[in-house]
Amino acid sequence: MATLPRQLKPELERDFSRSQELGYEPPDEAGFIRCLSHGFPTPLARWHYHDEYELHLITATSGKVFVGDWIGQFEPGQLVLTGPRLPHNWVTMDLPEGGVAERDLVIQFLHEPLVTASQHMSELREVVPLLDRAKHGIEFFGLHEKALAHWRRVKSSHGLARFGAFCDFLSDLVQCTDYRLLSSAQLQSVDNSAQLDQINAIVNRITDNLIEPLSAAELALELGLSESSFSRFFRRATGNTFTDFVNHVRINRACQLLMNSDLLIASIGFEVGFSNIANFNRRFLDIKGMTPSDYRRQVAKRFGLKA
Repeated sequence: MATLPRQLKPELERDFSRSQELGYEPPDEAGFIRCLSHGFPTPLARWHYHDEYELHLITATSGKVFVGDWIGQFEPGQLVLTGPRLPHNWVTMDLPEGGVAERDLVIQFLHEPLVTASQHMSELREVVPLLDRAKHGIEFFGLHEKALAHWRRVKSSHGLARFGAFCDFLSDLVQCTDYRLLSSAQLQSVDNSAQLDQINAIVNRITDNLIEPLSAAELALELGLSESSFSRFFRRATGNTFTDFVNHVRINRACQLLMNSDLLIASIGFEVGFSNIANFNRRFLDIKGMTPSDYRRQVAKRFGLKA
């Protein structure tokens, strides 16, 4: 039987961990726009999140990509934009002996400078809807060659020239209509650190105790809020109602078990907190557009796992 995946919370990436040895630019060279390239394996490839947006271009290998509550497949040419504090990771499944020297070409940038500038420069306003969509993670299609050329121009430029090359890249992303949104749950999207602490406590409680029958009324009481106030707070912080969020987290965990274990589907439903298999099947179909059985079969085809 396959080993069950470990339950790991996403790691917050901070500036002090961004060393040049791992591929980051020196602090005196990196301004608002930071470029990064790295191979695989690397300590940088882990389930994590950070305060910046991240444009992520894959140039080698294939495997599984995790963005928020979304699990999919990646291959060379995949281009994804993740929003601030949206957890993500790329896990190579076909690694050659010795690894690869280059797998990921990355650009990171902060929200506030760009949005503030857009309030004074009308030319930048068209990027705001793109940033809003990035809360879910965006996968772009048909931009591999353009994205590679853009990244190289940004990387080789400095100062105003770098900002200009970066804006050229953003312009192509804004105009791209062939894309899809990935994560249905905005796991880390709040206004201040106090709210982040509260939301993290709630999210961690949900993810650590999927079988626990939590209710919005109970959590509201614990926080000293009315149920309606808690519901508004939770929806503003996560982009989802409490019930929808819990269901999405449970179904996401079910997807991991379907991919990484040989547990029976009925057992997985109970494992992630559903009291009966019919309700589990309905919620899975609503969220993923297929049954758990179909999902497991498709996973076997996509990732070469034994069904």
